[in-house]
Amino acid sequence: MKTQKTQILLGALALCLFAGTSFAQDRVFNWLPANDETVRLDPANYHTGRTYHPNAVGQNNHVDIKAQKPVTIFMTPEAAWNAALQHPEAIASLPQVCLREHVVNTTYVCELPVEAMTLIIRDERYSPGAPVFAGLGVVLNAMEGTQNNAVREVGSGIAAVLNSARQVSSPRQFKDPNDVRVQYYRWDCVENCVQPEFRWMEQVKEKYQLTSFLKVYGGFQPDHDGEQVSIKIKSPVPMVVAMLPSQIADQLHSQPGAIETALQKNACQQRGVQSLEFQCTFNLADGPQSLVVAPEAGEKVPHKKAEVLMLAWRCVDNCQVLQTQK
Repeated sequence: MKTQKTQILLGALALCLFAGTSFAQDRVFNWLPANDETVRLDPANYHTGRTYHPNAVGQNNHVDIKAQKPVTIFMTPEAAWNAALQHPEAIASLPQVCLREHVVNTTYVCELPVEAMTLIIRDERYSPGAPVFAGLGVVLNAMEGTQNNAVREVGSGIAAVLNSARQVSSPRQFKDPNDVRVQYYRWDCVENCVQPEFRWMEQVKEKYQLTSFLKVYGGFQPDHDGEQVSIKIKSPVPMVVAMLPSQIADQLHSQPGAIETALQKNACQQRGVQSLEFQCTFNLADGPQSLVVAPEAGEKVPHKKAEVLMLAWRCVDNCQVLQTQK
C-alpha cells in the first residue's frame, strides 16, 4: 500500500511538471453546437428543455433561444418540475434559477447548482388558465447531436402530449402559435485534443546482497524530453546513488575508483543516503543512462541486503504527438 501511495504522489508531481513544459500544447475547449429543437407554444404554454446533471460547483449551460413572441426562461430542479407535471397547481411556485424574462433572442447561460436542473421555457402571453398550468408545447422537430454527451430527459407530461399528437389524424390546432428554436451547445475540445498519455513504469526493482563493489543497472533510454525517473533506495549503510551516462557507467566496472570523477559533473546523484526517494529529469539528447549504487567509501559492509527501485514516467499512448510538438 505504501508503494502504491508513493507512485500516485509521484505521478501527480510529474504530471504537473510535464504540463508546465508543454503549456502551448494544452487542450483548448470551446462551446460547440449539440442538438437543437423547434417548439410551438400556445399562450402560457411551458416547454421542458434539457435536464443537466452538474457534478461540481461552477458548471454552466449554454443555449441559444430565439422566439417569435416573448418567453420566460429559467432553470428549476428536475424533481420539482416532475412534481408539477403531476400537480399542475404547483407550477406557479416552482423555484426559478437564472430567471430571464421577455426574451425573443438570447444566448442563455446559467451557473448551475450541484443537482439535476431542467430548462423551462414559458410563453409570456396571457391565458385564462394562468397561473394554473395551461399546457405544454409541441416539439415540431428535434435534431440530436452525434457527439452530445449531456443528458436530455423529457418529462412524462410532454411525452404524453407528443404521443397523443401522433395518434390523432389532424395536427394540434394552436390559437396563436409561438415557434421557439432552441440550440443546445456542449463544452468540448477543439484543439490539441489528442494528448500523449503517461504512466509510471518500473525499470529496476531488486533486493540484493550488499558488497563493497558498485552495482550498475543499465538500459534506460529517455523516450521524450523532460522524462522523469524516480529512484528509491533503502540500505543498512550510507550509499551513493546516481544516474550516469551508460558509456561512463560501464567503465566503472574496470575502474571503480573513477566514480568520484564521474560524479563531479553529474546532477542526478545522492550521497550518504540510507532511505530516500528522489527524482531526476532527462532529455532525448542525454542518451542512454545507467543507475549506479554502491556503499560509500570507507563504510563497513554488513551481510545484509539493500533495496533499489527505479520508475520512469513513460509515454504509453498517443506518443506520436510528442514528435509533432517539437
